[in-house]
Amino acid sequence: MNLRELAKNHILGNPVRLAIMLYLLPRGRVLFGELLGVLDLTPGNLDSHLRTLEKAGYVKVYKVFADRPRTAVRTTKEGARRTREYLKALKDAISEL
Repeated sequence: MNLRELAKNHILGNPVRLAIMLYLLPRGRVLFGELLGVLDLTPGNLDSHLRTLEKAGYVKVYKVFADRPRTAVRTTKEGARRTREYLKALKDAISEL
């Protein structure tokens, strides 16, 4: 991935969506409420970003039953791979400065 491809990545180029993926990568799966607290977003704002990530194939949003029905989010293999590629490209671009 080069600078041109970095600039064209409208999914991870957004700081909130990048933060979501950075939080999800080492954990694999988190509950919606946990993301709300960590990222300090409104439910509607987080939902909007998650829908964008899901549509692009980066995450899967689904329901789980803990003490009550909850929304969970997990990374997809493709989403994890693309995020790692994006991070590597950023690192390479920074090292060239």
